[in-house]
Amino acid sequence: MKVHEKRKEVRKLTDEEIGVEIKRLRADLHTVRTQFVTAKVEDSSRYGKIKKDIARLLTERTARRAAASK
Repeated sequence: MKVHEKRKEVRKLTDEEIGVEIKRLRADLHTVRTQFVTAKVEDSSRYGKIKKDIARLLTERTARRAAASK
């Protein structure tokens, strides 16, 4: 999936869905980190992808809060 497609998907989510997705991705990130330590990594690029997805969601949430406070 291309970056602009991911951005569109994030913008479609509600604030509550963004919060739930962030929690889910952080749990996935913990799992991937644990796999790195135990050397059971299936896809080494997954860690970076998850971090970028979390950053996208946090950026959208911050932008919405800034727009709401204006």
